[in-house]
Amino acid sequence: MDDINILRKEYQEIVKKLGTAELVSNREKFEELSKRKSHLEPLIEKEKEIEKIEKEIEENKKLISTERDQELVSLAHQEISDLSQKKADLKFQLQELLKKKNDSSSLPEDVSSIIIEARAGTGGDEAALFAGDLFRMYSRYAESKSWKQKTLSSHPTELGGFKEIILQLKSKDAWEEMKYEAGVHRVQRIPETEKSGRVHTSTATVAVLPQLKKNQTTIKPDDLKIDLYRSSGPGGQNVNKRETAVRITHIPSGIIVSSQTERNQLQNKENAMSILQARVSEREREKQLEKTGSKRKGQIGQAKRSEKIRTYNFPQDRLTDHRIKKSWHNLEKIMAGEIEKIIETLQRQLKNQE
Repeated sequence: MDDINILRKEYQEIVKKLGTAELVSNREKFEELSKRKSHLEPLIEKEKEIEKIEKEIEENKKLISTERDQELVSLAHQEISDLSQKKADLKFQLQELLKKKNDSSSLPEDVSSIIIEARAGTGGDEAALFAGDLFRMYSRYAESKSWKQKTLSSHPTELGGFKEIILQLKSKDAWEEMKYEAGVHRVQRIPETEKSGRVHTSTATVAVLPQLKKNQTTIKPDDLKIDLYRSSGPGGQNVNKRETAVRITHIPSGIIVSSQTERNQLQNKENAMSILQARVSEREREKQLEKTGSKRKGQIGQAKRSEKIRTYNFPQDRLTDHRIKKSWHNLEKIMAGEIEKIIETLQRQLKNQE
């Protein structure tokens, strides 16, 4: 609260200065203070909302102490409960904004987009289908948030699943919302090809990589080996007569990426370079965290492929996140992209563990 008091005073001073005639004539200073005001406004608004709720809670408490009508008293108790929960949520949001402002170990604020990689794990065709389901879940969630999205690479299977599919989401909020999706996702369900009705267990892995506006990692052209080949569809058959698919090997790290989703070679090369830049940058961050012994190691978005983070149990219509030991129901809606409540709960509980 000391932080917010200091920032409130700073905000009030900025508002006063912006209202002076002298400052309006100083274009550079005016833009600098306007930018700072915009940065502080979300913090100040959250504090104002909390203060408003606290007043409403006090008003309800006074009503309870003086009112004889038990029905009104009961309604006041319920409103206090609802307002207290809202206040707790707002306080959490305010703390997160303050933490982001003060946390020097977090990623830079210039994360412009993220890359989500979904890969089939154990379970053959069913695992590939599940990887496709996860891809569609994230894609539909991105649609609901009006985030720009693009499929950078995909390797489909004959049954409509994916050995691997890579999605780019463009939004400054995408990293904070999606970084806890990294890890092993397990599904328990009866595959469409299962004739005996037996429940199968399969897995898919998810990696979440941030892309920065100003990337500090330089990739030298001499460090790249670029191969061109024909795009292939399910089963490996060629679907393009020209060599439009691109495979890039980063020789120093051994990282190999490919893209064949676009119809022309240049776009596929751009897609592959986006994936490569994110993976090389991620590896550099991992090395840096190992050197500094940062407590945030393992929270920077890479898929911990040995760590099972979540189970999607279709026979019981239940999703369970094993990190916070919490479950949600209605998998049909969840797989259709309605995952906002899950993401909010993960943000609230997992951030406290970092």
